[in-house]
Amino acid sequence: QGQLVESGGGLVQTGGSLRLSCAASERTFSMYPMGWFRQAPGKEREFVAAISWRGSTTDYADSVKGRFTISKDNTKITGYLQMNSLRPEDTAVYYCAVKKSSFGGATRQAFDVWGQGTQVTVSS
Repeated sequence: QGQLVESGGGLVQTGGSLRLSCAASERTFSMYPMGWFRQAPGKEREFVAAISWRGSTTDYADSVKGRFTISKDNTKITGYLQMNSLRPEDTAVYYCAVKKSSFGGATRQAFDVWGQGTQVTVSS
């Protein structure tokens, strides 16, 4: 099955930055597209960003476009979410996920493996 482990969450002031990491346990994960999602208290989980297996194409939710950057390093089987200009409404638990579709493109749906999540809190 494989595992994903997120890290890099924390408390930051409005306007600050954080970089989340998502480390995969299996090298085969380097062949899969990856996504980031978030869930705020009392709300449904929502899509944040996605990247193709090679990192050549990306997709972002409108709410984070221009502020967040998704990337992945296949040699390290690790994905990243650079978050800049953070706002209080970005406060949520952030999850990474992979879709086991070899050499797949960026997608917002049908992810197979999820991490445990990392808390991001943005203070006003």
